[in-house]
Amino acid sequence: MATPSAQWLCSSDNLSEGGLGVRFEVAGQAAFAIRYQGHVYAYLNQCRHIPVEMDYRDGDFFDLSKHYLICALHGATYQPDTGLCVRGPCRGSRLHSVKVEERDGQVYLVPPACNGENSQ
Repeated sequence: MATPSAQWLCSSDNLSEGGLGVRFEVAGQAAFAIRYQGHVYAYLNQCRHIPVEMDYRDGDFFDLSKHYLICALHGATYQPDTGLCVRGPCRGSRLHSVKVEERDGQVYLVPPACNGENSQ
């Protein structure tokens, strides 16, 4: 059986440092990718406090400082590089990460079957 290949998400240029994220779906669930400190990170778009989508408006995940991801509903605040909640009602829990890779000026979703990992 063939291994599923990586799925194209966006051009690297679509993700600016601390800017809007790119929304996509993985296994039927909402997810997003952002750029922080030069790297691309991706997570399921689901706050760990209450399972609601986090963006204030489509793709707007960063707080005003551009150093944290924030849930627009309850203000849970997460580190962009680890998904760790550092402030709010779910402090200490983590966003569910989604494996992505950036190569040749493009960003790709890497299915779990390709990397042998669980995205949780």
